Amino acid sequence: MGDVAMTVPVLRALTSQHPQLKVTIVSRAPFSPFFEGIDSVNFFAADVNGRHKGFIGLLRLYKDLKSLSISGVADLHNVLRSKVVTTLFSLTGKKTATIDKSRAEKKALTRASNKVFLPLIPVAEKYADVFKQLGFPIDISSPVFPAPKELTNDVLEVTGNRQQKWIGIAPFAQHSAKVYPIDLMQKVINSLAEDVSYKLFLFGGGKSETATLTKLAEGKENVVVIAGKLKIKQELQLISNLDLMLSMDSGNAHMAAMLGVKVMTLWGATHPFAGFAPFNQPMENAMTSNREKYPLLPTSIYGDKKVEGYEDAMRTILPEDVVAKINFIIKKG
Repeated sequence: MGDVAMTVPVLRALTSQHPQLKVTIVSRAPFSPFFEGIDSVNFFAADVNGRHKGFIGLLRLYKDLKSLSISGVADLHNVLRSKVVTTLFSLTGKKTATIDKSRAEKKALTRASNKVFLPLIPVAEKYADVFKQLGFPIDISSPVFPAPKELTNDVLEVTGNRQQKWIGIAPFAQHSAKVYPIDLMQKVINSLAEDVSYKLFLFGGGKSETATLTKLAEGKENVVVIAGKLKIKQELQLISNLDLMLSMDSGNAHMAAMLGVKVMTLWGATHPFAGFAPFNQPMENAMTSNREKYPLLPTSIYGDKKVEGYEDAMRTILPEDVVAKINFIIKKG
């Protein structure tokens, strides 16, 4: 989800700087709301569990896309599925370009010995380079974001009218090594909730996460659990109206960033140097675990690699420092 969200500001720049283009974005159906409101961008839902499943399904996908009179292909994913479709278009003479995922550089950043701790090119810039290869250079240094979305009545029934500063908190991630300890997150939420000028919205999904969020919000009138109450299109309405999103290295950070919302991120096994920091956010908004105490960080790009003795790395990010940073960003405006 994060990878898809990071394409959004790039496509905004592409279509505004090259208005003659008509773009078809191919991705999973749930992500279609990300692209609503972008001029000249159509969404094609790839049914990877049905019609477009497996190799035969990819042939069907190619055939379906071919009927749209595609003149060029930008492969922003560089995985087996996208490679097959891109190759099929290339064999018919269409111009194609594929993202360079800098796999060697990522390996050097995350390996235990002879680590090369240097920032890699941000993913958004990698996306932009793909379009440059196709003959459409774009400038993403001064992005233009949409205005906050109007909150519909069904969303207002959950959020209430806006009378305070709105802060989103997304405490989960796909891998546990990227999740801030729940007991420390409880301290962050408790402290923020003491400020009646704040209203907190807790994001997550599934029964387990919803149950955890309910405990985090217990007894606090200005803390609202969003999980299970809003669909993704509705969540985007809410996110676009936030003053700040606090997130792990996860999709919620990128959803907020693509809407121009201020984002603060907490990093455990991963690191913003890998190029996955939220788009257009200052580096000081990323709080990372202590590398003096845990010198092997980052240990992986996606947080899926566990290293013995590094389970408590995120505990070096102190709750009081998280709260202080949030207060600073909010008051800075």
